[in-house]
Amino acid sequence: AGRFPSRIKWHDPCGSSAKAPYGGDSSCILRFGRREPLQANILVVDDEPSIRTILEHQLAEAGYTVSCAASGEEALARLTGELPDLVLLDVMMPDLDGHAVLKRIRAESRTHHLPVIMLTARGERKHVLEGLEAGANDYIVKPFSREELLLRVGNLLELSRWQLEANPLTGLPGNRAITEELRRRLAGEEPFGYLYIDLDGFKPYNDHYGYARGDKVLTTLADILVEAARATDPRIFVGHVGGDDFVALAPAAAARPLADAVVAAFAERRRFLYDPEDWSRGYLELPDRLGIVRRFPPVALTIVVVVDRERRFRHPGELQAAVVELKRYGKQQPGDIVVQERRQAADVPAGAGVGPTGETVAGGDGKRETDGDT
Repeated sequence: AGRFPSRIKWHDPCGSSAKAPYGGDSSCILRFGRREPLQANILVVDDEPSIRTILEHQLAEAGYTVSCAASGEEALARLTGELPDLVLLDVMMPDLDGHAVLKRIRAESRTHHLPVIMLTARGERKHVLEGLEAGANDYIVKPFSREELLLRVGNLLELSRWQLEANPLTGLPGNRAITEELRRRLAGEEPFGYLYIDLDGFKPYNDHYGYARGDKVLTTLADILVEAARATDPRIFVGHVGGDDFVALAPAAAARPLADAVVAAFAERRRFLYDPEDWSRGYLELPDRLGIVRRFPPVALTIVVVVDRERRFRHPGELQAAVVELKRYGKQQPGDIVVQERRQAADVPAGAGVGPTGETVAGGDGKRETDGDT
């Protein structure tokens, strides 16, 4: 009692290798400034016809759907209908200027969330700060280049979509972003690893300590994933499926080191999730779903790793189906476990034994009961 050792296993019905997940070019969560534009509707608000024409042409040429308003009043009228994904709003307009329009946008619950880029011919700091204080997300100073326009628009759209779809507890990308990133990697040329991270024993923990402490476990795991991804490879993406399930996508060479790092970091922090007396005892004692009082060991990780080196998968569903059986096996094992396809004999760790079902096993002698709620 008093310590919960980790047991890392690498399982493979066939035989393969892998490496780590999470991140992006400028962020460990989503890459901003992606090469292809998102599908998006953009509202351009400017009283100068020439500026509206330039913006409409450049944005449409980049693949965006563009609508225009020649005044602040017209813009507000348009916002009572179908909402755009982003507003490009000129500051200097007669009657109702951009700052006044922006304040109205931010004051309405229906439009409060809209990403807004201000357009101005005045680049002085005080004018920029005035717009930002009113709620602008970004600024473009005229004259501007096409490259700057498209980068700022693309970055803000990406950030806005991530924020809207992110898990509210952990801030990590949710299911839609995960699916988009998975499709992108499946369509690419680079082999990658898919990691499914599941927290075992979470329900008994939640039942015993309550939801606030349970949320702390989830945010702790999310922090570990982000930190490990940043330290392993900047191209790693991490997402939160929901509940106690997380996903990571990584270059093939990074998946396995990431899994190792996550297991090690979680093992170090696990004891701090428990009251001292519960940790010293080594288990929680409470009724299971059938009302039978049982002992439940500390929460543990099951991490499934599938590496698509041979480009076997064409659809996210195919890859996710490959995870199901491996996950089922992993959750039946005691302690922290990494379950991985092993398609190459060279990937088997030195000194690894062979389990009763042909899996390769590396690591220590952890202990986890498998007959309780998970």
